[in-house]
Amino acid sequence: MAETRQRGRGVLAIVAAAALLQSCTPAVETRGVLPDATTVAELKPGVSQRDDVTRILGTPSATATFDKETWYYIGEKTEAIAFFKPEVLEHKVLIVRFNKDGVLEDLRQVDATKQGKDVDLVLRETPTKGKELTIIQQLIGNVGRFNKPGEGPGD
Repeated sequence: MAETRQRGRGVLAIVAAAALLQSCTPAVETRGVLPDATTVAELKPGVSQRDDVTRILGTPSATATFDKETWYYIGEKTEAIAFFKPEVLEHKVLIVRFNKDGVLEDLRQVDATKQGKDVDLVLRETPTKGKELTIIQQLIGNVGRFNKPGEGPGD
């Protein structure tokens, strides 16, 4: 009986150690589109059409705001260990430009992990015109503002 308990504790200790090691294994996640060089090489400027690009790469992550002829494929690979902040391993942007006829004109890949810049957020608030009323002022201010029967626009 004592040997069975000892074996059970040993098995339990091994399972607990495996669970602890598993929780420390880094989780690698890919978001967006990160095409490899061979996939991008299938696209030929001056030859490939919009449909070819969509078939090979899928729909774009974004299009240019004022120029619908420019598509952006954005992808990011991150690695996270347990509860720590994820580390960015790769961040790439593939810029695809078409001419007016829908033929691929230019293809450029930007490695944003090296060329990207962090943007600081501005925490100021934009003031608005008008009054800030309390709930009591709002309630009292509405007294008498409602139409009497027969005086409204639909009567």
